[in-house]
Amino acid sequence: MSSTPAADRPSVLFVCVHNAGRSQMAAAFLTHLADDAVEVRSAGSAPADTVNPAVVEAMNEAGIDISAETPKILTVEAVQASDVVITMGCGDTCPVFPGKTYLDWKLDDPAGQGVDAVRPIRDEIEGRVRGLLTDLAVQPRA
Repeated sequence: MSSTPAADRPSVLFVCVHNAGRSQMAAAFLTHLADDAVEVRSAGSAPADTVNPAVVEAMNEAGIDISAETPKILTVEAVQASDVVITMGCGDTCPVFPGKTYLDWKLDDPAGQGVDAVRPIRDEIEGRVRGLLTDLAVQPRA
Protein backbone atom coordinates (compact mmCIF):
# COMPACT_ATOMS: atom_id res chain seq x y z
CA MET A 1 0.00 0.00 0.00
CA SER A 2 1.14 3.50 -0.70
CA SER A 3 1.03 6.11 1.98
CA THR A 4 -0.26 9.17 0.18
CA PRO A 5 -0.99 11.97 2.67
CA ALA A 6 -4.72 12.74 2.82
CA ALA A 7 -4.19 16.36 1.74
CA ASP A 8 -2.46 15.21 -1.46
CA ARG A 9 -5.15 12.69 -2.43
CA PRO A 10 -8.04 13.55 -4.68
CA SER A 11 -11.42 12.81 -3.09
CA VAL A 12 -14.41 11.40 -4.93
CA LEU A 13 -18.03 11.16 -3.82
CA PHE A 14 -20.43 8.79 -5.61
CA VAL A 15 -24.12 9.63 -5.19
CA CYS A 16 -27.24 7.72 -6.18
CA VAL A 17 -30.73 7.71 -4.71
CA HIS A 18 -30.56 4.70 -2.39
CA ASN A 19 -26.76 4.27 -1.99
CA ALA A 20 -27.52 0.56 -2.29
CA GLY A 21 -26.27 -0.27 -5.77
CA ARG A 22 -24.52 1.94 -8.31
CA SER A 23 -22.72 4.27 -5.91
CA GLN A 24 -21.69 1.35 -3.69
CA MET A 25 -20.21 -0.52 -6.67
CA ALA A 26 -18.39 2.56 -7.93
CA ALA A 27 -16.95 3.35 -4.50
CA ALA A 28 -15.84 -0.26 -4.04
CA PHE A 29 -14.12 -0.38 -7.43
CA LEU A 30 -12.37 2.95 -6.85
CA THR A 31 -11.26 1.91 -3.36
CA HIS A 32 -10.01 -1.42 -4.72
CA LEU A 33 -8.24 -0.05 -7.80
CA ALA A 34 -6.79 3.14 -6.31
CA ASP A 35 -5.48 1.48 -3.15
CA ASP A 36 -5.30 4.50 -0.84
CA ALA A 37 -4.36 7.06 -3.53
CA VAL A 38 -7.93 8.41 -3.64
CA GLU A 39 -10.28 9.26 -0.77
CA VAL A 40 -13.60 7.58 -1.60
CA ARG A 41 -17.10 8.29 -0.31
CA SER A 42 -20.58 7.22 -1.35
CA ALA A 43 -24.00 8.41 -0.27
CA GLY A 44 -27.65 8.51 -1.25
CA SER A 45 -30.30 11.20 -1.33
CA ALA A 46 -32.81 8.67 0.13
CA PRO A 47 -30.66 5.79 1.42
CA ALA A 48 -32.04 2.26 1.61
CA ASP A 49 -31.75 0.12 4.74
CA THR A 50 -29.26 -2.30 3.17
CA VAL A 51 -27.09 -2.73 0.11
CA ASN A 52 -28.87 -4.62 -2.69
CA PRO A 53 -28.05 -8.36 -2.24
CA ALA A 54 -27.67 -8.83 -6.03
CA VAL A 55 -25.09 -6.03 -6.02
CA VAL A 56 -23.20 -7.71 -3.17
CA GLU A 57 -23.23 -10.99 -5.12
CA ALA A 58 -22.10 -9.36 -8.37
CA MET A 59 -19.24 -7.59 -6.60
CA ASN A 60 -18.21 -10.84 -4.89
CA GLU A 61 -17.92 -12.36 -8.36
CA ALA A 62 -15.49 -9.53 -9.19
CA GLY A 63 -13.46 -10.35 -6.06
CA ILE A 64 -14.66 -7.38 -3.99
CA ASP A 65 -16.61 -7.92 -0.76
CA ILE A 66 -19.05 -5.10 0.04
CA SER A 67 -21.27 -7.15 2.34
CA ALA A 68 -20.33 -5.00 5.36
CA GLU A 69 -21.22 -1.71 3.64
CA THR A 70 -24.32 0.23 4.67
CA PRO A 71 -26.15 2.97 2.75
CA LYS A 72 -25.34 6.49 3.97
CA ILE A 73 -27.27 9.74 3.73
CA LEU A 74 -25.92 12.45 1.44
CA THR A 75 -24.68 15.42 3.47
CA VAL A 76 -23.54 18.89 2.48
CA GLU A 77 -20.30 18.15 4.35
CA ALA A 78 -19.56 15.10 2.17
CA VAL A 79 -19.99 17.21 -0.98
CA GLN A 80 -17.87 20.04 0.41
CA ALA A 81 -15.09 17.59 1.34
CA SER A 82 -14.95 16.08 -2.17
CA ASP A 83 -13.05 17.24 -5.24
CA VAL A 84 -15.17 15.20 -7.66
CA VAL A 85 -18.88 14.45 -7.21
CA ILE A 86 -20.31 11.74 -9.47
CA THR A 87 -24.09 11.44 -9.52
CA MET A 88 -25.97 8.42 -10.80
CA GLY A 89 -29.61 9.26 -11.19
CA CYS A 90 -30.14 11.45 -8.13
CA GLY A 91 -31.37 14.40 -10.17
CA ASP A 92 -31.28 17.80 -8.55
CA THR A 93 -31.02 16.59 -4.95
CA CYS A 94 -27.22 16.89 -4.91
CA PRO A 95 -26.00 20.24 -3.58
CA VAL A 96 -23.70 22.13 -5.95
CA PHE A 97 -20.66 24.08 -4.75
CA PRO A 98 -18.24 26.14 -6.82
CA GLY A 99 -14.84 24.60 -7.46
CA LYS A 100 -16.05 21.00 -7.52
CA THR A 101 -16.05 18.76 -10.55
CA TYR A 102 -19.49 17.27 -11.19
CA LEU A 103 -20.09 14.28 -13.44
CA ASP A 104 -23.37 12.49 -14.07
CA TRP A 105 -23.07 8.84 -15.03
CA LYS A 106 -26.20 7.55 -16.77
CA LEU A 107 -26.49 3.95 -15.57
CA ASP A 108 -29.34 1.50 -15.25
CA ASP A 109 -30.65 1.20 -11.70
CA PRO A 110 -30.02 -2.27 -10.21
CA ALA A 111 -32.85 -1.85 -7.68
CA GLY A 112 -35.15 -4.84 -7.81
CA GLN A 113 -32.94 -6.61 -10.36
CA GLY A 114 -31.33 -10.03 -10.10
CA VAL A 115 -27.59 -10.64 -10.36
CA ASP A 116 -27.85 -11.36 -14.11
CA ALA A 117 -29.12 -7.81 -14.68
CA VAL A 118 -26.58 -6.31 -12.24
CA ARG A 119 -23.48 -7.80 -13.92
CA PRO A 120 -23.52 -5.52 -17.01
CA ILE A 121 -24.10 -2.48 -14.75
CA ARG A 122 -21.17 -3.59 -12.57
CA ASP A 123 -18.94 -4.01 -15.63
CA GLU A 124 -19.88 -0.59 -17.01
CA ILE A 125 -19.15 1.00 -13.63
CA GLU A 126 -15.75 -0.70 -13.47
CA GLY A 127 -14.88 0.70 -16.90
CA ARG A 128 -15.96 4.19 -15.90
CA VAL A 129 -13.98 4.01 -12.64
CA ARG A 130 -10.88 2.94 -14.60
CA GLY A 131 -11.40 5.97 -16.85
CA LEU A 132 -11.80 8.18 -13.78
CA LEU A 133 -8.46 6.93 -12.45
CA THR A 134 -6.86 8.03 -15.71
CA ASP A 135 -8.53 11.44 -15.39
CA LEU A 136 -7.26 11.73 -11.81
CA ALA A 137 -3.76 10.64 -12.93
CA VAL A 138 -3.86 7.71 -10.50
CA GLN A 139 -2.29 4.44 -11.58
CA PRO A 140 -4.70 1.55 -10.89
CA ARG A 141 -3.30 -1.40 -9.05
CA ALA A 142 -2.87 -4.56 -11.08
